[in-house]
Amino acid sequence: MDAAIQEKVNSWLTGNYDQETKDEITRLQKENPNELTESFYRNLEFGTGGLRGIMGVGTNRMNKYTVGMATQGYANYLKQSFPNQQVKVAIAHDSRNNSRFFAETTAKVFAANGIRVFLFQSLRPTPELSFSIRHLGCQGGVVCTASHNPKEYNGYKAYWNDGGQLVPPHDKNVIKEVEKIASVDEVKWGGGEANISMIGKDVDEAYINMVKSLSVYPEVIEKQHNLRIVYTPIHGTGIKLVPEVLQRFGFSNVHVVHEQATPDGNFPTVVYPNPEESEAMSIGLKKAKELDADILLGTDPDADRVGIGIKDKSGNWVLMNGNQTAVLAFNYMIEARKAKGIAQSNDMVVKTIVTTDMIDTIAKASGIACYNVLTGFKWIAELIKEKEASENYVIGGEESYGLMIGSQLRDKDAVSAVAMLCEMAAYEKNKGRSLYDKLIDLYVQYGFYKENLISITKKGMNGQKEIADMMETYRNNPPKTINGSPVVQLLDYELRTGKNLQTAERWEIKLPKSNVLQFVLEDGSKISARPSGTEPKIKFYFSVNSKLNNPAEFEKVKAELDAKINGIISDMKLK
Repeated sequence: MDAAIQEKVNSWLTGNYDQETKDEITRLQKENPNELTESFYRNLEFGTGGLRGIMGVGTNRMNKYTVGMATQGYANYLKQSFPNQQVKVAIAHDSRNNSRFFAETTAKVFAANGIRVFLFQSLRPTPELSFSIRHLGCQGGVVCTASHNPKEYNGYKAYWNDGGQLVPPHDKNVIKEVEKIASVDEVKWGGGEANISMIGKDVDEAYINMVKSLSVYPEVIEKQHNLRIVYTPIHGTGIKLVPEVLQRFGFSNVHVVHEQATPDGNFPTVVYPNPEESEAMSIGLKKAKELDADILLGTDPDADRVGIGIKDKSGNWVLMNGNQTAVLAFNYMIEARKAKGIAQSNDMVVKTIVTTDMIDTIAKASGIACYNVLTGFKWIAELIKEKEASENYVIGGEESYGLMIGSQLRDKDAVSAVAMLCEMAAYEKNKGRSLYDKLIDLYVQYGFYKENLISITKKGMNGQKEIADMMETYRNNPPKTINGSPVVQLLDYELRTGKNLQTAERWEIKLPKSNVLQFVLEDGSKISARPSGTEPKIKFYFSVNSKLNNPAEFEKVKAELDAKINGIISDMKLK
């Protein structure tokens, strides 16, 4: 074993760590030295979003000690940032194994530092944590979750006083404070338990009332209360609030997928507890078919992502992708608010740079401001904060199955999204139509936009370098044509510059730096390249569009757009 790694192992065997931890290290030394090396070869990084990693002993794992050290660093920064006042934080957790333990550990460390802690008495959706920070007037918050990652993982997401995840300068400043904590002996582990208050039903009630206030057409739900809804929480926190919220909205025919209703960190019925994966939605889909339901919905373990299934014109079930769901939701909030007479002249919507441009087109045609931000809901939250004195935020979203409706929380929220998607289905059913019919009508009205995503992993020690070289080549020698269409613009979010490749005109991109490149083609296609910051992986997002003259041409044009995406992938040699 490398000497530096061995030194770390020895420090855990001789330091102030519990006996159970030391026994596990001894076992790994004998039975699985490779796993021991993996567990100690580096420190688990506290990134701009917090911690995420495999659970186990060691500096590179999620455990009591890595969580405690992270919390001590965050506590130090909160106290520096809010001097001479009582700092308050809210803490929640999901259904993952050890999430309750990590949440309680976090609460004890904050409390030992003199910080007042509001700890949810049991598991709750991540969006409720974001809401509770604002509702309780907290300066920060933490939710213990690894979102939709496999069962071996857990995580720790840190929030600021607006209810959004950390953004500059706080993200980097918290990281610096966390990195200063060199030993578990610097962590205040206990002694402040009197600073911890349990929260639950009161905050639930306030949150549910907030979600209910988002409803645009409650009178339509009253007419369509019998809408057949199938919902799966995929063993997560959604079960705590989604059925109750649907009932409060007025829906009376809700069927929860019982095989996936019980919160369980082992996620026994799925490979990945992610509604983006058709496999995770398959049990719900079976139930939806049996009941001849109107809509199927699924949420991930911390209930911030939502997947939906609806029937096509032939009665076959199809799972919507995140872009299609976003188009339906954005359009409903714009169109229905106007029809109801509650739209405001300063309404705005927000999406990310890799989310379908169809939303920009709909917003422009509706006379609504549409802003594009970097990937991640923390940037949507930051934009709301920047604009809230002059503009009225209505909805935000991104292609990875996330929506945020209304400004009373500042992170993606699948609980309110489920309710509003059901309201949308009721709204269309009241007109004798389905959400699928509505989507195709929107394609006819605004153009048929189709998106795809591929993720490429470069394995081995050189993986990160290969990806960096790939980005550098695209940046310095962009292709002149892709799939036969001239590349007219190169948008470089790292250099924060846009360039017209035909006229050499340049302009500033007024967003924070991010290692993303976008190619805009003459035919309206857009390709985005975005490397992961934490693993040797790069994502390519493809968006193509065409005119759709009438619904009868849908399948034909869909096939043409699929062929165009495949042509782009082939020409860029990505497969």
